[in-house]
Amino acid sequence: MPRIFSALSVLLAVGCESPAPRDAWALAFPAPQHWSSNGHFAEPAATGWLEAFNDARLTVLVKGGLTDNFDLQSAAARVEAAREQAVIAGSERWPQLAFTPGYQRAKINTGGESSEYGAFTAMFNLSWELDVWGRIKAGQQAAETEAEAAGDDYRAAQLSLAARIAQAYFELGEAQLQAAVAAQSVKDRGVIVELVRGRFNKGLTRGLDLRLVLTDLANAKAQLAQASNDVQLIGKRLQVLLGRYPGNDPVRQDGSNEFDPTFRLPQPPPTLSAGLPSELLERRPDVIAAFKRLRAADSRLESAEKALLPRVTLTGAGGSSSAALTEIIDPRAAAWNLAAGLAQPLFTGSRLQGEIRFNEAKVQEVFNQYQSVALNAFREVEQALAAEAWLRTQEQTLREAVEQTEASRKLAVYSYRQGLIEILTLLDSYRSTLNAQSAHLAVQRQLLNNRINLYLALGGGV
Repeated sequence: MPRIFSALSVLLAVGCESPAPRDAWALAFPAPQHWSSNGHFAEPAATGWLEAFNDARLTVLVKGGLTDNFDLQSAAARVEAAREQAVIAGSERWPQLAFTPGYQRAKINTGGESSEYGAFTAMFNLSWELDVWGRIKAGQQAAETEAEAAGDDYRAAQLSLAARIAQAYFELGEAQLQAAVAAQSVKDRGVIVELVRGRFNKGLTRGLDLRLVLTDLANAKAQLAQASNDVQLIGKRLQVLLGRYPGNDPVRQDGSNEFDPTFRLPQPPPTLSAGLPSELLERRPDVIAAFKRLRAADSRLESAEKALLPRVTLTGAGGSSSAALTEIIDPRAAAWNLAAGLAQPLFTGSRLQGEIRFNEAKVQEVFNQYQSVALNAFREVEQALAAEAWLRTQEQTLREAVEQTEASRKLAVYSYRQGLIEILTLLDSYRSTLNAQSAHLAVQRQLLNNRINLYLALGGGV
């Protein structure tokens, strides 16, 4: 008997225990006090990054994509499903009542004589497990926390979609500018071909020079074809992000899709506060979701451990039975019974112990997933901060290169007309100009994409 009471006291102690509260900053790696790539920022990080680019067309596209994108709509449906799953998990805490009407007919043989009997029944069945130890509540808490995590996943998907739309928009703008540069290069090469052909017809140059410039013109046309193909590829990708059919018009503004020749890639917003590293775990929705899933795993482990404790249930049944359908509502024909029971698992083939070990392993899995998500979040911020400084330096250098190559190209044309340089030098000056202009456009777009990556890494809202 003392052993029984001792065992019951242990069960009561286990039943009253709850998992220790989790600390989001209980990281397996040392978190920094300041960003190593960008110094110290006391003010919070900037939010509402979309308006910082001051591009009305971009704002319209992002807001439309957040409404029409099918992947985001699927994420919203997953949130609703997770919420209803929490409702299902919590329903076990309430009494379960069922009404079972029926009709019975029997034939009885007695002493060689038979008689038939028919009766209508109207029965109510009640079952209710009293959640004395909080086992069901822990399972419900796990489902509710996972539903909250699904909501955070949805917010992360919104931010990611907005970033991808903005980056695709800038990629499309760069591709159109690259195509315009390639088209201008084809036009310039055509002028050179006519210049060399005229000199060849006058016997002032060799046939090899003409062949070289014709080859260079063909290569320029091939580059233009590739640039035009890039435009349609990026345009169709952007349309899919916007939830539109990938047709021939990649972007519409006031019903028109004509490329604006005055379009320029915007400069990244000049100032940005990265905030403190301590804010990141509380701001990024993917990190928040990972932490909530860790708490949900703790709750599932708690529920599995409390399954070892006795279960207290109430059961009841009541109703009436009568041969006449009109008489089953007579209170005098009603009968009922009510019972209370206690079930203590004794031997389950190690099923309950296996569930505990399974949930312990899941806790470790989700804990390490949270560590990985948090560490990756810090990496993305540090990487974007460092990249912005290098990209700005590269952009300034390439801007100077464009100016120098344009000046050298004009000088090369003059020198060739005067017979001071060979045709290869002239062609090389054109190639250098095209390459510098193309590289400058690419790094401008990379600067914009990196700024968006930084906003996304910091968890800034749209």
